[in-house]
Amino acid sequence: MQTVDYQKIHHIIERQAESENAFLEEFRQGNFTIHNPLVKLNPYLLTPLTAVVMFKTPIRTEATITVVGKEPAGNITHTFPAAKEHILPIYGLYADYENTVEVVLASGEKATVKIQTEPLLDGVPQSTYIKTTPEYLGNNIVFLTAAMRAMPVGYDYKGDIRWYANVNFAFDLKRLENGHILIGTERLVKMPYFTTGLYEMAFSGKVFKEYVIPCGGYHHDQFEMEDGNLLALTFDFYSGTVEDVCVLLDRNTGEILKKWDYKTVLPQYPVAGSGSQDAHDWFHNNAVWYDKKTNSLTFSGRHQDAVINLDYETGKLNWIIGDPTGWPEDMQKYFFKPVGDLSKFDWQYEQHACVILPDGDVMLFDNGHYRSKIKENYIPNSQNFSRGVRYRIDTDKMEIEQVWQYGKERGAEFFSPYICNVEYYDEGHYMVHSGGIGYENGKTCEGMAVMLSMQPNNPNTYEFKSITCELKDDELMYEMHVAANCYRAEKLPLYYANETIELGKGQYLGKLIETKQEKMKISAKDNGAMLPESFKCHITEEDDRINVNGFFEESTINQVLLCGENGDVLRYHIDTAPHNFLAMCVGTFQKADSREVDTFINKTGLNGKYEVKIVAQLGEDEFEVYKTGVTIQA
Repeated sequence: MQTVDYQKIHHIIERQAESENAFLEEFRQGNFTIHNPLVKLNPYLLTPLTAVVMFKTPIRTEATITVVGKEPAGNITHTFPAAKEHILPIYGLYADYENTVEVVLASGEKATVKIQTEPLLDGVPQSTYIKTTPEYLGNNIVFLTAAMRAMPVGYDYKGDIRWYANVNFAFDLKRLENGHILIGTERLVKMPYFTTGLYEMAFSGKVFKEYVIPCGGYHHDQFEMEDGNLLALTFDFYSGTVEDVCVLLDRNTGEILKKWDYKTVLPQYPVAGSGSQDAHDWFHNNAVWYDKKTNSLTFSGRHQDAVINLDYETGKLNWIIGDPTGWPEDMQKYFFKPVGDLSKFDWQYEQHACVILPDGDVMLFDNGHYRSKIKENYIPNSQNFSRGVRYRIDTDKMEIEQVWQYGKERGAEFFSPYICNVEYYDEGHYMVHSGGIGYENGKTCEGMAVMLSMQPNNPNTYEFKSITCELKDDELMYEMHVAANCYRAEKLPLYYANETIELGKGQYLGKLIETKQEKMKISAKDNGAMLPESFKCHITEEDDRINVNGFFEESTINQVLLCGENGDVLRYHIDTAPHNFLAMCVGTFQKADSREVDTFINKTGLNGKYEVKIVAQLGEDEFEVYKTGVTIQA
């Protein structure tokens, strides 16, 4: 009797190609007109509030669609270029609602299409408060990528959800020069939140490319260069440290063109660390920014309370913004001296999302967690503040001046010990997103609420909030509250200029790293028994890897065996060591029970068929080999 659940899932690019081919075949074989169109809801499987409307016209003509809002200010309109076959992506539908879509041809001929949507999925964060005007927000939608369950969500001027994804895409969502969006994949490679790489996709959900980053996957942030190549944050998978490498990816091939390792320019643990630093996560880079004027890269190291700037070509350290307390004497030359009105000056601590402005100023989100380099001076969360802040730096004199901030005056209600971002739109026009606010039993949480809430048998009650603000000449033009912790906020229109459907199969670029085999051979009984149901084992096979998920007691020794047809046995370690992550920027992949473990084995370097077996520790010196009944193909 098989006791292991097994499923094979093809890559989203394969599944989308199948879906697209099916609706195109149906469309091209039918006689669909503007008054009798073919409508497919969620055609690319990932975005439930999108659709395609398809019809034919006897002559080439433009078509304009309007998703009719619940009031006129909520209308979303887009004009598509002239065609005879009209395959129109529809964005901005309301959930659990019979939506009306008006279609108007250039000739004036018009029709109305009704599209009924499903209710929102559980866990999609909804807004609880919003203050703005439709005139201010215009045709923009504010997108939040949630830190607790990283489904990206888009909200209109009323706080109504007009777009979301049904999978847990990780980290920031950004628009590329070609109109596509770039976001981290949902495919975990290592806890707590490192994923395979990046998706380039449309708001329709269509994935054009997956960029698989072979050295260590993806985390936190990415940046599009002027030539289209992509900076992405990563790490060396088997180095023993994380979040301390950046790579440049070739836009067309996914090849790594250049690499920066911060271990080569900075001292590591326990030098000048923040209150969250440990030897494993000594830097915790959460942002990357390229500045063309200075040909430099700027990174935000949360666990050193430091924003650092490196020369793009040589990788040499140019400067550091942050409190210099505790840094070695030979590093002091890289720090700035505060000038100006020092009564209003504050250093940043455990910051996020650094941005270099057109005039060279540096803007960032100062979380302020602990707000000191000295443990005895740490400030409780209930007495602390977070803020967006703008610093002016003089790299000749090595001087720094604080020229603007927002958030300090709001105190603990705006305090976020983790995540968050700022955006610069124009002089005096900024976004400040405080996304990690947490309450314990109704009061500001001392510690990380999102992590405390995941502890088993914790009797306390936790609430979460995200506050997103926009200011223009220091006037608050927009404020939205969401009952969740949200990693970052971005303001974008759903449609980009001249957007149309882009058909054809997407590309899988790069490859996963070869999974390291375990050298230790465990002496274990092999009675040919099936794995007991108590392990609650699930094996998921993908095109490029497998995941063995099961429940194993903490600190026990267990292995996955891949038994080849030629008699080879490949051994892979199942990590059951208890982990205490001091930073949890995205809790999407956190398990409710610490005994539940994912073991990912990449197919890179494998060839042929393999029977999957498990070596499990049953007692202090008792081990047994079990069958799973699963065979995989590499």
